[in-house]
Amino acid sequence: MQNIDSYVEKNKDRFINELIELLKIPSVSADSAFKKDVLKTASAIKKSLEKAGCDHVEICETEGYPIVYGEKIIDKNLPTVLVYGHYDVQPADPISLWTSPPFEPVIKKTEIHPEGAIFARGACDDKGQMYMHVKAMEFMTSTDQLPCNVKFMIEGEEEVGSVNLAKFVKQNQEKLKNDVILISDTGMISKDTPSITTGLRGLSYVEVEVTGPKRDLHSGLYGGAVANPINVLTKMIASLHDENNHITIPGFYDKVEELSDEERSQMAKAPFSLENYKKSLDIDAVYGEKGYTTNERNSIRPTLDVNGIWGGYTGEGAKTVIASKAFAKISMRLVPNQDWEEITALFKHHFESIAPEGVKVLVKPHHGGQGYVTPIDSIGYQAASKAYEATFGKTPIPQRSGGSIPIVALFEQELKSKTILMGFGLDSDAIHSPNEHFGIWNYLKGISTIPLFYKYFTELSK
Repeated sequence: MQNIDSYVEKNKDRFINELIELLKIPSVSADSAFKKDVLKTASAIKKSLEKAGCDHVEICETEGYPIVYGEKIIDKNLPTVLVYGHYDVQPADPISLWTSPPFEPVIKKTEIHPEGAIFARGACDDKGQMYMHVKAMEFMTSTDQLPCNVKFMIEGEEEVGSVNLAKFVKQNQEKLKNDVILISDTGMISKDTPSITTGLRGLSYVEVEVTGPKRDLHSGLYGGAVANPINVLTKMIASLHDENNHITIPGFYDKVEELSDEERSQMAKAPFSLENYKKSLDIDAVYGEKGYTTNERNSIRPTLDVNGIWGGYTGEGAKTVIASKAFAKISMRLVPNQDWEEITALFKHHFESIAPEGVKVLVKPHHGGQGYVTPIDSIGYQAASKAYEATFGKTPIPQRSGGSIPIVALFEQELKSKTILMGFGLDSDAIHSPNEHFGIWNYLKGISTIPLFYKYFTELSK
């Protein structure tokens, strides 16, 4: 494609400022207090797609937050690329750990990003990466270099499980018909080592509640005589892993895919420094399932983690109380072939079965999704690889991710399309954490690379 680098260089300040304005809107889908902001963001995305050259853009209402749909159909005989992204963001808590306000974006230089990175909630996940596609579209339409048809589907509920997306997809299969789906909601190995995500883990998310006495009790008068729900809950959670950090739920591993030694050796070729990994997290040792490397533990193996735990008195000072209830939120990352609904049922049965007498246990399933693997011999993968080669000067490494994008498996099931995951974020970008950021270099490199995917995908589809 002609003049792509010069176009990005000429417009980079505007591209950065537009993203900063988008990041100022606190589109937190998990908290109803931000409802107006989430809806405001949807309207902003609609305007951006119109300015980028889409011929038709609409805000599609759902039972929850709306989906922004846009398209530009230049020739029905040409391939169609469907771009998916999300405009909602994670809650910013804990606010006290941010070095700058989460919705007041600032550019700071870091060791990894000497050219600067934008610090704000949603900078990388997923406003920054989603907006790369909008700007790539702008380049292709404004220079008359759009080689095929394009559709956009940008939702506002990804961070709460895409609860209404499945219904929307099923009801709009003709509208969403495509030849390949393109998503940037993942990362790459490093700025020097591009990679394409070829696998995602599935997810099962539950909340558990343990109830003991009907009211909070004086810990002196009743301590040792009745079950303490917090004590019980912590023991139950601790029992979910054995001494080798293997998950103890019966049947949990029955459908887990065991990769061959050859596949594991290919994974091991990806550049990785355990010392740098520990240093970046300020830990002195890694931790996980025995018999697997760090990169295997966080990508090809299933996990179970407590995401939050609470109960009793947590305010200032002391209150000697045995709480009536204790709670925890637990997520299980799943590998391909593990069905999230089946795993949720296994967890529920097991957790309720290990409850001691004196307490009642309630397991509340929240949401989940299936894992996904995309073949590296597909036209979509080959087009993405050629695009990275053109802008990075080296062939990207196929890499499985530990994260989950539950709707990817849904897309293949309903739309019969493969998904290509062209991520430009880094592990150090602190997504879902305080001080989330996205490198300006990465942001602009994404805008330069994405149009080449369209070019090569169209050529390879002939």
